Amino acid sequence: MKKKGNIGIRLVIFTVGLLFMSLGIVLLIRAELGATPWDALHVGLYYKFGLTVGTWTVLVGCLILATAAVYLREWPQFGAYLNMLLVGVFVDIYLIMPIITTPETAFGKLIMFVIGIVVMAYGMSFYLSAQLGAGPRDSFMLAVMKKTGWKVANIRRGMEFIVLIIAWYIGGPVNFGTILFSFLMGTVVGISLPQCETFSGIIINKFNEWKNESNRGVNI
Repeated sequence: MKKKGNIGIRLVIFTVGLLFMSLGIVLLIRAELGATPWDALHVGLYYKFGLTVGTWTVLVGCLILATAAVYLREWPQFGAYLNMLLVGVFVDIYLIMPIITTPETAFGKLIMFVIGIVVMAYGMSFYLSAQLGAGPRDSFMLAVMKKTGWKVANIRRGMEFIVLIIAWYIGGPVNFGTILFSFLMGTVVGISLPQCETFSGIIINKFNEWKNESNRGVNI
């Protein structure tokens, strides 16, 4: 599916995807069964040094992007910066919403956790379908792959393991759910990504049809 051009509608898809992905992140945090390794790190840094979880998302993202830029000797795509900033803002907004609270029962926490995984996976897939660039972590992963030739899966596992250890050491919310997330996320994204690519393609085609109709109306 070709998505060159159409920057306006692609930005809308990108932003909506990040809104949902950020909601999924916060649902996983609020479920208190174990956040993702990166978000456990952000929460741990918040516990230890203050600021906000979203601020740490941005700061850690800046560090990763800078490292990737130095490593590759090229600037990351525009979408990587926008991803970093928007996710940080959206996460903080969701965290202060009184409606998103930790369930009182273990079953409720499990339901919130599973919903969080699904929402995060579809949000991630939707923003990626806009093809405006990956986030800081994925940008760094791709940089390492280009330089070393290592398999993406091995690089990702290595990154997640290192981050998980650091998050646990500084008191981040690492639990059995963190491990469960690592097993389930890839499978859910494998289902959601082609669906979101198809859906965003339909949206872009409909937008193009509407734009062409409007242009014809103006020229009549």
